[in-house]
Amino acid sequence: MPESKLSILVVTQYFWPENMRINDLVRDFTEKGHSVTVLTGVPNYPEGKEFETHKSAPEQFVEYYGARIVRVPMAPRGKRSIQLVFNYLSFFTSASTVGAYALRGRAFDAIFVYAVSPIMAAIPALVIGRLKKTPVFIWVLDLWPETLRAVGVLKKPALLSLVGRMVSRIYNRADYLLLQSSGFFENVRGYCTRPIDPQRLIYFPSWAEDDFSGPSDHSVSILARDESVFTVVFAGNLGEAQDFPAVLDAAEQLRGKVAVRWAIVGDGRMSKWLSQQVSARGLDNVLLLGRHPLQAMPTLFANADALLVSLKTNDVFEKTIPGKVQAYLASGKPLLGMINGEAARVINESGAGFTCASGDAKGLARITQALADTSPSQRKVMGENGRDYYLQHYSKKQLLARLEDLFRKATLRKVSHR
Repeated sequence: MPESKLSILVVTQYFWPENMRINDLVRDFTEKGHSVTVLTGVPNYPEGKEFETHKSAPEQFVEYYGARIVRVPMAPRGKRSIQLVFNYLSFFTSASTVGAYALRGRAFDAIFVYAVSPIMAAIPALVIGRLKKTPVFIWVLDLWPETLRAVGVLKKPALLSLVGRMVSRIYNRADYLLLQSSGFFENVRGYCTRPIDPQRLIYFPSWAEDDFSGPSDHSVSILARDESVFTVVFAGNLGEAQDFPAVLDAAEQLRGKVAVRWAIVGDGRMSKWLSQQVSARGLDNVLLLGRHPLQAMPTLFANADALLVSLKTNDVFEKTIPGKVQAYLASGKPLLGMINGEAARVINESGAGFTCASGDAKGLARITQALADTSPSQRKVMGENGRDYYLQHYSKKQLLARLEDLFRKATLRKVSHR
């Protein structure tokens, strides 16, 4: 007897045409025949203003692979911190009111929250879950308020305490908390003031987007293959947390000693600083390629010899696995990690590359030279190790099948408790 189809509400501040992992989840569930509704905002990430394509023709963005999209008004992210605060506040307020009204009369089997920052995006799901008596799953992808303290967004103890109390209320009212890293469990338990059913806390890591799992067209790339040099690629956010001063120090140490070029792809708060430093230091071995769409990354990775992930040392960062790690592993290329904690464990455990301590520029120069000195066949084995580890631990197909099973079990529990 075929299993019944589910009706799922996804609550996420970010969604297509914004490039987010939640898009994969929605497409997968609709292609399996489930009814999916997405409660989201107006697309404006990362530019900080509404996408022109959406602004000119919003009617073209009301459905995604059969999923119905309910968009609520909200303030754009802008470029200043105060605008970002209003962006966060406006989404959860609007989604909790306008969104809840738009979904009146609709019944759901499960409500799923894509909880990247800010954690307040989970509030509308809890409001709607309470109204509809539907189990709420929160996928915790970031630790609040710890991350806010770590990156210096909030420094005053009173404000951090206030955010902590809000996080506690959210966690305690969720039916299930899915944690992207095993390192999150201790922190999350600390905010759960009521007795925790072990079935409520579930390890559920991220996967890589489909683009990284298939073949790539090597002939078209933002960076051509060059056999005369060892190419290290960094792709992602260019922020303070990624510790680019140490990365540039490593590049400077190897310049003239080892034929290595460093290709940095992305943008962020450190973009201007990077450009100034590369010019001031005369680092002709560092290429700043700017931001490019996700679809360009697989071919870029294919033309690299190694992929770099770096993160400053911090209690919170050590418990986090940056999403790029899964994408790097899936690409089948060796990894270089200037990173501590869970991410370093994954790289070392998989045999996919070399690591050194966070902030260790000399260590990064050393492991980069060591990897450049290995034979192509040895690097191929490392890449294959990473790919195998990815398929074993982070396969999208397996993870989403597991999530589907969790939704079904929650539905059965809800029915049995009526």
